[in-house]
Amino acid sequence: MALRWYSNVIESTDPGRLARWWGEVLDWQVVYEDADEVVIIPKWAQELRPKLTFEQVPPGLTFVRVDHEKRSKNRIHMDLAPPTSDDRDAEIARLESLGAHRIDVGQGPDVSWTVLADVDGNEFCVLSSRDE
Repeated sequence: MALRWYSNVIESTDPGRLARWWGEVLDWQVVYEDADEVVIIPKWAQELRPKLTFEQVPPGLTFVRVDHEKRSKNRIHMDLAPPTSDDRDAEIARLESLGAHRIDVGQGPDVSWTVLADVDGNEFCVLSSRDE
């Protein structure tokens, strides 16, 4: 028996705002929301769910309310990659227009990725374009 990667949980003082931000970034949809928790999943997952086995269902992102602001560098972060058919720099500009900002976590000048922070300050990377 295998476990299913069910969700990543992200703490926020405003989980609705952060969930909607990530939904816009990833083109995902809200499937559950209350004052203390919001869940987003890929749009296509909802349509395919009846055809997938338990283990095949992709993970979602769950945003939960906490009373404290983010205090230090994340111990885990998301890596995002555009397809080679897309303009990576345009995608980074889109993220910045949504409120992301570039940050330095000690990555150095010669890396092939860009480190950004979301509207709550959570770090994530935009990698070089990929075919797979």
